[in-house]
Amino acid sequence: MALIRWQFLGVVGAVTVGAIATIAFAQANYPAKPIRIVVGFAAGGPADILSRLLGDKLSANWGQPVIVESVTGAGGNLATDRVAKAGRDGYTLLMASSPMIVVNPSLYPRLSFDPIKDLASISQVGSTPNILVVHTNVPARNVQELVEFARTQPGKLTFGSGGVGSSNHLSGELFKSVAHIDIQHVPYRGIAQAVPDLLGGRLTMLFANAPSVQSLVREGRLRALAVTSPKRSPSTPELPAMAELGFPGFDVTTWFGLFAPRGTPAETIAKLHLETTRAMTLPDVRRRLEEHGIEPIISSPGELASVVRSETLFWARLVKDAGVKLPN
Repeated sequence: MALIRWQFLGVVGAVTVGAIATIAFAQANYPAKPIRIVVGFAAGGPADILSRLLGDKLSANWGQPVIVESVTGAGGNLATDRVAKAGRDGYTLLMASSPMIVVNPSLYPRLSFDPIKDLASISQVGSTPNILVVHTNVPARNVQELVEFARTQPGKLTFGSGGVGSSNHLSGELFKSVAHIDIQHVPYRGIAQAVPDLLGGRLTMLFANAPSVQSLVREGRLRALAVTSPKRSPSTPELPAMAELGFPGFDVTTWFGLFAPRGTPAETIAKLHLETTRAMTLPDVRRRLEEHGIEPIISSPGELASVVRSETLFWARLVKDAGVKLPN
């Protein structure tokens, strides 16, 4: 019996050593097949632009295709869920906008995943502020005049958004709170659907990500008043930050980050981070991003994880205090 037992243990040991060797080989040769970057919103937005620019550079460097896949719905939750439950091998990644990671856990009561527990941070790759824009018929040339105008018509002015819990929506809710004004939220299925109503005068204002409205501002079809980042944006240096205008601490900057399923080998995460850093610091990539109003940024996996934890707490408080709820 003892002989049989030792023979069995020897077989198990051989299998274990073989498995470890196989995993080590796979890590050393990563990537050995195509990589998929999942995006939670439709093509053409900042996350899609970032994914395709990064994917092209990774593909050229590694000789493996990088496929960008849009999985839309539920504020990006479907995309996050898919990646959280994917294989832990580095071949399915998530390009997430910050609300998907730090806002949705407070907004959706029964998520099938926990971003902090189920995702591994790789790096932030870019950020874009929202720009406060108004219809050109609005009698406000700056934010203070807009606040005064809103106070003369409580409950009558409107702001659109790309949906409940989006950065556009939360920018408006924060504005209401810090400026002590009563303006009405009008949610849309996406920011692309809100812009035509603003152009048609059916909305008063909109906090829109820069790529969605910059060309319309340049053409004089919308009036830009401020940006929601802590300081002025390099892409619109002429616009003041809300924090400059008597609203200290006003910051609704949407960042975009690359994530993998939790449990992805540390060596793979490190390799992804290294190659992402190289790609995002290339002059042609930075130039393309700046043309779209996206500021390229890089962070370590640990720094991104820390940002996720702190911002999750911040938005949980705002969602609760503002009474933000999904529509029935």
